[in-house]
Amino acid sequence: MSVSTLKRAVRESVSGLPRAFWWLWASTLINRLGAFVATFMALYLTLDRGYSASYAGLVASLHGLGGVMSSVAGGVMTDRLGRRPTMLIAQVSTAVSVAVLGFMEHPVAIAAVAFFVGAASNASRPAVQAMMADIVRPEDRVRAFSLNYWAINLGFAVSAAGAGFLAEYSYLAGFLGEAVLTLACAVLVFLRVPESRPVRAAGGPGKAAEPEIGMGDVLRDGRFMGVVGLSFLISLIFQQGYVGLPVAMGADGFGAADFGLAMAVNGVLIVALQIPVTRVIEHRDPRGLLIASSLLAGYGFGLTAFAGSVGVYALTVCVWTLAEIVNAPTQTSLVVRLSPVHGRGRYQGVYTMSWSVAALVAPLMSGWTIDRYGAEWLWAACAVIGTVAGLGYWLLMRSLPAEDETPGPVPAAQAPETVGA
Repeated sequence: MSVSTLKRAVRESVSGLPRAFWWLWASTLINRLGAFVATFMALYLTLDRGYSASYAGLVASLHGLGGVMSSVAGGVMTDRLGRRPTMLIAQVSTAVSVAVLGFMEHPVAIAAVAFFVGAASNASRPAVQAMMADIVRPEDRVRAFSLNYWAINLGFAVSAAGAGFLAEYSYLAGFLGEAVLTLACAVLVFLRVPESRPVRAAGGPGKAAEPEIGMGDVLRDGRFMGVVGLSFLISLIFQQGYVGLPVAMGADGFGAADFGLAMAVNGVLIVALQIPVTRVIEHRDPRGLLIASSLLAGYGFGLTAFAGSVGVYALTVCVWTLAEIVNAPTQTSLVVRLSPVHGRGRYQGVYTMSWSVAALVAPLMSGWTIDRYGAEWLWAACAVIGTVAGLGYWLLMRSLPAEDETPGPVPAAQAPETVGA
Protein backbone atom coordinates (compact mmCIF):
# COMPACT_ATOMS: atom_id res chain seq x y z
CA MET A 1 0.00 0.00 0.00
CA SER A 2 1.42 3.38 -1.01
CA VAL A 3 1.78 6.28 1.43
CA SER A 4 -0.87 8.29 -0.45
CA THR A 5 -3.32 5.38 -0.30
CA LEU A 6 -2.68 4.98 3.41
CA LYS A 7 -3.23 8.71 4.01
CA ARG A 8 -6.49 8.62 2.05
CA ALA A 9 -7.69 5.59 4.04
CA VAL A 10 -6.93 7.32 7.34
CA ARG A 11 -8.62 10.55 6.18
CA GLU A 12 -11.75 8.69 5.12
CA SER A 13 -11.83 6.83 8.44
CA VAL A 14 -11.84 9.99 10.56
CA SER A 15 -13.54 12.58 8.36
CA GLY A 16 -17.12 13.78 8.65
CA LEU A 17 -17.53 13.10 12.38
CA PRO A 18 -18.71 15.93 14.67
CA ARG A 19 -16.14 17.97 16.57
CA ALA A 20 -17.91 17.06 19.81
CA PHE A 21 -17.26 13.39 19.02
CA TRP A 22 -13.50 13.99 18.90
CA TRP A 23 -13.51 15.76 22.25
CA LEU A 24 -15.46 12.82 23.64
CA TRP A 25 -13.01 10.43 21.98
CA ALA A 26 -10.08 12.31 23.53
CA SER A 27 -11.68 12.07 26.97
CA THR A 28 -12.04 8.29 26.51
CA LEU A 29 -8.38 7.97 25.54
CA ILE A 30 -7.22 10.02 28.55
CA ASN A 31 -9.47 7.98 30.82
CA ARG A 32 -8.02 4.68 29.61
CA LEU A 33 -4.44 5.97 29.70
CA GLY A 34 -4.93 6.30 33.45
CA ALA A 35 -6.40 2.83 34.03
CA PHE A 36 -3.58 1.75 36.34
CA VAL A 37 -5.52 0.36 39.30
CA ALA A 38 -7.40 -2.40 37.46
CA THR A 39 -4.06 -3.62 36.05
CA PHE A 40 -2.03 -3.94 39.24
CA MET A 41 -4.70 -4.23 41.97
CA ALA A 42 -4.12 -7.96 42.56
CA LEU A 43 -0.34 -7.48 42.74
CA TYR A 44 -0.75 -4.49 45.05
CA LEU A 45 -2.91 -6.44 47.50
CA THR A 46 -0.84 -9.64 47.50
CA LEU A 47 2.74 -8.37 47.14
CA ASP A 48 2.69 -4.91 48.68
CA ARG A 49 -0.01 -5.35 51.33
CA GLY A 50 0.56 -9.07 51.97
CA TYR A 51 -3.07 -10.16 51.68
CA SER A 52 -4.10 -13.57 50.41
CA ALA A 53 -5.13 -14.37 46.86
CA SER A 54 -8.65 -15.11 48.15
CA TYR A 55 -8.92 -11.61 49.58
CA ALA A 56 -7.63 -10.11 46.33
CA GLY A 57 -10.31 -12.08 44.49
CA LEU A 58 -12.97 -10.78 46.88
CA VAL A 59 -11.90 -7.18 46.26
CA ALA A 60 -11.96 -7.78 42.50
CA SER A 61 -15.48 -9.22 42.79
CA LEU A 62 -16.69 -6.24 44.82
CA HIS A 63 -15.16 -3.89 42.25
CA GLY A 64 -17.07 -5.77 39.53
CA LEU A 65 -20.29 -5.80 41.58
CA GLY A 66 -20.10 -2.02 41.86
CA GLY A 67 -19.88 -1.85 38.07
CA VAL A 68 -22.93 -4.08 37.67
CA MET A 69 -25.06 -1.91 39.95
CA SER A 70 -23.91 1.40 38.48
CA SER A 71 -24.57 0.35 34.88
CA VAL A 72 -28.32 0.68 35.30
CA ALA A 73 -28.07 3.68 37.65
CA GLY A 74 -25.79 5.44 35.17
CA GLY A 75 -28.27 4.76 32.38
CA VAL A 76 -31.14 6.28 34.35
CA MET A 77 -29.03 9.33 35.23
CA THR A 78 -28.08 9.72 31.58
CA ASP A 79 -31.73 10.04 30.55
CA ARG A 80 -32.84 12.15 33.52
CA LEU A 81 -29.91 14.45 34.28
CA GLY A 82 -28.27 14.44 30.89
CA ARG A 83 -25.17 12.91 29.31
CA ARG A 84 -22.67 15.60 30.35
CA PRO A 85 -23.71 15.86 34.06
CA THR A 86 -23.62 12.07 34.40
CA MET A 87 -20.11 11.88 32.96
CA LEU A 88 -18.87 14.70 35.21
CA ILE A 89 -20.37 13.15 38.36
CA ALA A 90 -18.95 9.71 37.50
CA GLN A 91 -15.48 10.97 36.58
CA VAL A 92 -15.04 13.24 39.60
CA SER A 93 -16.33 10.46 41.88
CA THR A 94 -13.87 8.03 40.29
CA ALA A 95 -10.94 10.41 40.75
CA VAL A 96 -11.76 10.98 44.43
CA SER A 97 -12.44 7.32 45.27
CA VAL A 98 -9.30 6.07 43.49
CA ALA A 99 -7.14 8.58 45.37
CA VAL A 100 -8.77 7.56 48.68
CA LEU A 101 -8.23 3.86 47.89
CA GLY A 102 -4.49 4.40 47.66
CA PHE A 103 -4.40 5.49 51.32
CA MET A 104 -6.66 2.76 52.74
CA GLU A 105 -4.99 0.15 54.97
CA HIS A 106 -7.74 -1.77 56.78
CA PRO A 107 -9.03 -4.72 54.69
CA VAL A 108 -12.69 -3.76 55.19
CA ALA A 109 -11.98 -0.17 54.13
CA ILE A 110 -10.07 -1.33 51.05
CA ALA A 111 -12.92 -3.63 50.00
CA ALA A 112 -15.57 -0.93 50.57
CA VAL A 113 -13.72 1.75 48.63
CA ALA A 114 -12.94 -0.71 45.82
CA PHE A 115 -16.70 -1.26 45.46
CA PHE A 116 -17.25 2.51 45.08
CA VAL A 117 -14.39 2.75 42.57
CA GLY A 118 -16.02 0.05 40.44
CA ALA A 119 -19.39 1.76 40.66
CA ALA A 120 -18.07 5.24 39.84
CA SER A 121 -15.81 4.16 36.98
CA ASN A 122 -18.59 2.23 35.22
CA ALA A 123 -21.36 4.82 35.63
CA SER A 124 -20.14 7.02 32.78
CA ARG A 125 -20.23 4.34 30.06
CA PRO A 126 -23.97 4.57 29.25
CA ALA A 127 -23.64 8.37 29.02
CA VAL A 128 -20.67 8.18 26.64
CA GLN A 129 -22.39 5.70 24.35
CA ALA A 130 -25.71 7.59 24.43
CA MET A 131 -23.96 10.87 23.59
CA MET A 132 -22.21 9.27 20.61
CA ALA A 133 -25.57 8.04 19.37
CA ASP A 134 -26.99 11.56 19.80
CA ILE A 135 -24.32 13.43 17.86
CA VAL A 136 -23.21 10.97 15.16
CA ARG A 137 -25.25 10.25 12.03
CA PRO A 138 -26.70 6.71 11.87
CA GLU A 139 -24.55 5.76 8.87
CA ASP A 140 -21.40 6.77 10.78
CA ARG A 141 -22.17 5.12 14.11
CA VAL A 142 -20.34 1.83 13.53
CA ARG A 143 -17.25 3.83 12.55
CA ALA A 144 -17.60 6.12 15.58
CA PHE A 145 -18.02 3.25 18.05
CA SER A 146 -15.09 1.47 16.41
CA LEU A 147 -12.85 4.52 16.81
CA ASN A 148 -13.91 4.78 20.45
CA TYR A 149 -13.14 1.08 21.01
CA TRP A 150 -9.76 1.62 19.37
CA ALA A 151 -9.04 4.46 21.80
CA ILE A 152 -10.03 2.25 24.75
CA ASN A 153 -7.61 -0.49 23.73
CA LEU A 154 -4.79 1.88 22.80
CA GLY A 155 -5.11 3.64 26.14
CA PHE A 156 -5.27 0.36 28.04
CA ALA A 157 -2.17 -1.00 26.26
CA VAL A 158 -0.17 2.09 27.21
CA SER A 159 -1.50 2.16 30.78
CA ALA A 160 -0.75 -1.55 31.29
CA ALA A 161 2.88 -0.96 30.32
CA GLY A 162 3.06 2.17 32.44
CA ALA A 163 1.50 0.40 35.42
CA GLY A 164 4.42 -2.01 35.55
CA PHE A 165 6.97 0.80 35.77
CA LEU A 166 4.91 2.72 38.33
CA ALA A 167 4.50 -0.40 40.49
CA GLU A 168 8.27 -0.75 40.64
CA TYR A 169 8.52 2.81 41.96
CA SER A 170 5.37 3.28 44.03
CA TYR A 171 1.90 1.77 44.01
CA LEU A 172 0.57 4.98 45.55
CA ALA A 173 1.87 6.91 42.54
CA GLY A 174 -0.32 4.68 40.38
CA PHE A 175 -3.44 5.45 42.38
CA LEU A 176 -2.75 9.17 42.37
CA GLY A 177 -1.80 9.10 38.67
CA GLU A 178 -5.14 7.52 37.75
CA ALA A 179 -6.96 10.07 39.90
CA VAL A 180 -5.20 12.98 38.18
CA LEU A 181 -5.86 11.68 34.65
CA THR A 182 -9.51 10.91 35.44
CA LEU A 183 -9.92 14.43 36.82
CA ALA A 184 -8.30 15.80 33.64
CA CYS A 185 -10.87 13.83 31.67
CA ALA A 186 -13.66 15.50 33.67
CA VAL A 187 -12.15 18.95 33.03
CA LEU A 188 -12.03 18.23 29.29
CA VAL A 189 -15.70 17.17 29.29
CA PHE A 190 -16.66 20.26 31.30
CA LEU A 191 -14.83 22.66 28.97
CA ARG A 192 -15.34 21.12 25.54
CA VAL A 193 -18.17 18.58 25.41
CA PRO A 194 -21.69 20.07 25.02
CA GLU A 195 -24.83 18.43 26.33
CA SER A 196 -26.57 16.38 23.65
CA ARG A 197 -29.67 14.95 25.36
CA PRO A 198 -32.54 15.18 22.85
CA VAL A 199 -35.30 17.62 23.76
CA ARG A 200 -38.58 15.91 24.53
CA ALA A 201 -41.45 17.34 22.49
CA ALA A 202 -44.13 18.91 24.67
CA GLY A 203 -47.75 18.12 24.05
CA GLY A 204 -49.70 20.75 22.11
CA PRO A 205 -53.36 21.20 21.19
CA GLY A 206 -54.63 17.84 20.03
CA LYS A 207 -51.15 16.36 20.30
CA ALA A 208 -49.92 14.10 23.10
CA ALA A 209 -46.53 14.65 24.71
CA GLU A 210 -43.83 12.10 23.96
CA PRO A 211 -44.05 9.29 26.56
CA GLU A 212 -41.23 8.85 29.06
CA ILE A 213 -39.23 5.63 28.79
CA GLY A 214 -38.91 3.76 32.09
CA MET A 215 -36.91 0.68 33.10
CA GLY A 216 -40.08 -1.39 32.79
CA ASP A 217 -40.28 -0.46 29.10
CA VAL A 218 -36.66 -1.56 28.63
CA LEU A 219 -37.17 -4.90 30.36
CA ARG A 220 -40.35 -5.59 28.36
CA ASP A 221 -38.59 -4.98 25.05
CA GLY A 222 -38.22 -8.62 24.01
CA ARG A 223 -35.91 -8.16 21.04
CA PHE A 224 -33.57 -5.85 22.95
CA MET A 225 -33.42 -8.08 26.04
CA GLY A 226 -32.65 -10.98 23.72
CA VAL A 227 -29.68 -8.99 22.38
CA VAL A 228 -28.60 -8.30 25.98
CA GLY A 229 -28.72 -12.03 26.73
CA LEU A 230 -26.63 -12.79 23.64
CA SER A 231 -24.21 -10.03 24.62
CA PHE A 232 -23.81 -11.78 27.97
CA LEU A 233 -22.94 -15.05 26.21
CA ILE A 234 -20.40 -13.37 23.94
CA SER A 235 -18.89 -11.59 26.95
CA LEU A 236 -18.51 -14.91 28.77
CA ILE A 237 -16.44 -16.14 25.85
CA PHE A 238 -14.19 -13.09 25.58
CA GLN A 239 -13.61 -13.01 29.35
CA GLN A 240 -11.89 -16.41 29.10
CA GLY A 241 -8.91 -14.65 27.56
CA TYR A 242 -8.26 -13.10 30.98
CA VAL A 243 -9.49 -15.80 33.37
CA GLY A 244 -9.47 -19.20 31.64
CA LEU A 245 -6.50 -18.82 29.28
CA PRO A 246 -3.83 -17.97 31.90
CA VAL A 247 -4.96 -20.89 34.11
CA ALA A 248 -4.90 -23.31 31.18
CA MET A 249 -1.48 -22.12 29.99
CA GLY A 250 -0.13 -22.43 33.53
CA ALA A 251 -1.41 -26.00 33.75
CA ASP A 252 0.43 -26.74 30.50
CA GLY A 253 3.71 -25.52 32.01
CA PHE A 254 3.82 -22.02 30.51
CA GLY A 255 4.74 -19.00 32.63
CA ALA A 256 3.42 -15.49 33.02
CA ALA A 257 5.78 -14.19 30.33
CA ASP A 258 4.40 -16.74 27.85
CA PHE A 259 0.83 -15.71 28.63
CA GLY A 260 1.77 -12.04 28.31
CA LEU A 261 3.34 -12.70 24.91
CA ALA A 262 0.26 -14.53 23.63
CA MET A 263 -2.12 -11.86 24.93
CA ALA A 264 0.01 -9.06 23.52
CA VAL A 265 -1.21 -10.24 20.11
CA ASN A 266 -4.73 -9.17 21.12
CA GLY A 267 -3.77 -5.58 21.80
CA VAL A 268 -1.49 -5.27 18.78
CA LEU A 269 -4.13 -6.60 16.39
CA ILE A 270 -6.87 -4.34 17.76
CA VAL A 271 -4.67 -1.25 17.44
CA ALA A 272 -3.51 -2.27 13.95
CA LEU A 273 -6.74 -3.64 12.47
CA GLN A 274 -9.70 -1.99 14.22
CA ILE A 275 -9.89 0.98 11.84
CA PRO A 276 -9.14 -0.91 8.55
CA VAL A 277 -11.63 -3.68 9.39
CA THR A 278 -14.28 -1.10 10.26
CA ARG A 279 -13.95 0.40 6.77
CA VAL A 280 -14.95 -3.01 5.40
CA ILE A 281 -17.84 -3.78 7.76
CA GLU A 282 -19.44 -0.40 8.57
CA HIS A 283 -22.16 -0.56 5.89
CA ARG A 284 -22.77 -4.32 5.95
CA ASP A 285 -25.71 -6.24 7.40
CA PRO A 286 -25.23 -6.35 11.22
CA ARG A 287 -26.94 -9.74 11.46
CA GLY A 288 -24.31 -11.43 9.30
CA LEU A 289 -21.49 -9.66 11.15
CA LEU A 290 -22.78 -10.66 14.58
CA ILE A 291 -23.39 -14.27 13.54
CA ALA A 292 -19.89 -14.51 12.04
CA SER A 293 -18.21 -12.86 15.03
CA SER A 294 -20.06 -15.17 17.46
CA LEU A 295 -18.82 -18.24 15.61
CA LEU A 296 -15.29 -16.85 15.32
CA ALA A 297 -15.21 -16.10 19.05
CA GLY A 298 -16.54 -19.51 20.06
CA TYR A 299 -14.39 -21.59 17.76
CA GLY A 300 -11.37 -19.32 18.23
CA PHE A 301 -11.38 -20.26 21.90
CA GLY A 302 -12.39 -23.80 20.99
CA LEU A 303 -9.14 -24.17 19.03
CA THR A 304 -7.22 -23.49 22.25
CA ALA A 305 -7.85 -27.13 23.19
CA PHE A 306 -5.33 -28.12 20.50
CA ALA A 307 -2.65 -25.57 21.46
CA GLY A 308 0.67 -26.93 22.67
CA SER A 309 3.05 -24.03 22.13
CA VAL A 310 3.06 -20.28 22.63
CA GLY A 311 2.89 -19.81 18.85
CA VAL A 312 -0.30 -21.87 18.55
CA TYR A 313 -1.83 -20.09 21.53
CA ALA A 314 -1.06 -16.80 19.79
CA LEU A 315 -2.75 -18.03 16.60
CA THR A 316 -5.95 -18.81 18.53
CA VAL A 317 -5.79 -15.31 20.02
CA CYS A 318 -5.67 -13.95 16.44
CA VAL A 319 -8.93 -15.75 15.60
CA TRP A 320 -11.00 -14.51 18.55
CA THR A 321 -9.45 -11.03 18.40
CA LEU A 322 -10.83 -10.65 14.87
CA ALA A 323 -14.24 -11.59 16.31
CA GLU A 324 -13.81 -8.92 18.99
CA ILE A 325 -12.89 -6.27 16.41
CA VAL A 326 -16.07 -6.99 14.43
CA ASN A 327 -18.43 -7.62 17.34
CA ALA A 328 -17.80 -4.62 19.62
CA PRO A 329 -18.77 -1.69 17.35
CA THR A 330 -21.47 -3.65 15.51
CA GLN A 331 -23.25 -4.71 18.68
CA THR A 332 -23.08 -1.26 20.28
CA SER A 333 -24.51 0.28 17.11
CA LEU A 334 -27.28 -2.34 17.12
CA VAL A 335 -28.24 -1.36 20.68
CA VAL A 336 -28.60 2.26 19.53
CA ARG A 337 -30.73 1.10 16.61
CA LEU A 338 -33.09 -0.74 18.96
CA SER A 339 -33.25 2.11 21.49
CA PRO A 340 -35.89 4.87 21.49
CA VAL A 341 -34.26 8.31 21.33
CA HIS A 342 -35.36 9.35 24.83
CA GLY A 343 -34.39 6.01 26.38
CA ARG A 344 -30.86 5.64 25.06
CA GLY A 345 -29.27 5.99 28.48
CA ARG A 346 -31.37 3.24 30.07
CA TYR A 347 -30.89 0.93 27.09
CA GLN A 348 -27.12 1.46 27.09
CA GLY A 349 -27.05 0.94 30.85
CA VAL A 350 -28.76 -2.46 30.65
CA TYR A 351 -26.52 -3.43 27.72
CA THR A 352 -23.38 -2.41 29.66
CA MET A 353 -24.60 -4.45 32.62
CA SER A 354 -24.46 -7.63 30.51
CA TRP A 355 -20.67 -7.23 30.19
CA SER A 356 -20.28 -6.44 33.90
CA VAL A 357 -22.27 -9.51 34.94
CA ALA A 358 -20.23 -11.67 32.57
CA ALA A 359 -17.03 -10.37 34.19
CA LEU A 360 -18.37 -11.68 37.53
CA VAL A 361 -19.60 -15.04 36.24
CA ALA A 362 -16.69 -15.92 33.91
CA PRO A 363 -14.09 -16.59 36.66
CA LEU A 364 -16.49 -18.93 38.45
CA MET A 365 -17.37 -20.67 35.20
CA SER A 366 -13.77 -21.21 34.11
CA GLY A 367 -12.48 -22.25 37.55
CA TRP A 368 -15.26 -24.77 38.13
CA THR A 369 -15.01 -26.26 34.64
CA ILE A 370 -11.21 -26.58 34.64
CA ASP A 371 -11.09 -28.06 38.16
CA ARG A 372 -13.89 -30.54 37.56
CA TYR A 373 -13.48 -31.54 33.92
CA GLY A 374 -10.28 -30.00 32.53
CA ALA A 375 -9.50 -27.06 30.25
CA GLU A 376 -10.55 -28.95 27.11
CA TRP A 377 -14.16 -28.91 28.31
CA LEU A 378 -13.98 -25.16 28.89
CA TRP A 379 -12.86 -24.57 25.30
CA ALA A 380 -15.55 -26.94 24.01
CA ALA A 381 -18.13 -24.99 26.05
CA CYS A 382 -16.90 -21.75 24.41
CA ALA A 383 -17.49 -23.28 20.96
CA VAL A 384 -21.01 -24.34 21.99
CA ILE A 385 -21.82 -20.92 23.48
CA GLY A 386 -20.56 -19.20 20.32
CA THR A 387 -22.78 -21.42 18.18
CA VAL A 388 -25.82 -20.75 20.39
CA ALA A 389 -25.14 -16.99 20.23
CA GLY A 390 -24.84 -17.08 16.44
CA LEU A 391 -28.14 -18.93 16.16
CA GLY A 392 -29.70 -16.46 18.57
CA TYR A 393 -28.65 -13.47 16.45
CA TRP A 394 -30.07 -15.18 13.36
CA LEU A 395 -33.44 -15.68 15.07
CA LEU A 396 -33.68 -12.29 16.81
CA MET A 397 -32.64 -10.05 13.96
CA ARG A 398 -35.13 -11.11 11.35
CA SER A 399 -37.22 -8.09 10.30
CA LEU A 400 -34.79 -5.72 12.00
CA PRO A 401 -36.33 -2.21 12.19
CA ALA A 402 -34.87 0.40 9.86
CA GLU A 403 -32.24 2.78 11.19
CA ASP A 404 -33.16 6.39 11.94
CA GLU A 405 -32.26 8.76 9.13
CA THR A 406 -30.86 11.36 11.48
CA PRO A 407 -29.39 11.46 14.97
CA GLY A 408 -31.54 12.63 17.85
CA PRO A 409 -32.34 16.36 17.96
CA VAL A 410 -29.73 18.57 19.58
CA PRO A 411 -30.48 22.12 20.72
CA ALA A 412 -29.40 24.57 18.05
CA ALA A 413 -27.03 26.41 20.39
CA GLN A 414 -25.21 23.15 21.02
CA ALA A 415 -25.33 21.65 17.52
CA PRO A 416 -21.99 19.89 16.93
CA GLU A 417 -19.70 20.96 14.14
CA THR A 418 -18.32 18.36 11.79
CA VAL A 419 -14.63 17.86 11.15
CA GLY A 420 -13.25 17.11 7.73
CA ALA A 421 -15.09 16.47 4.51
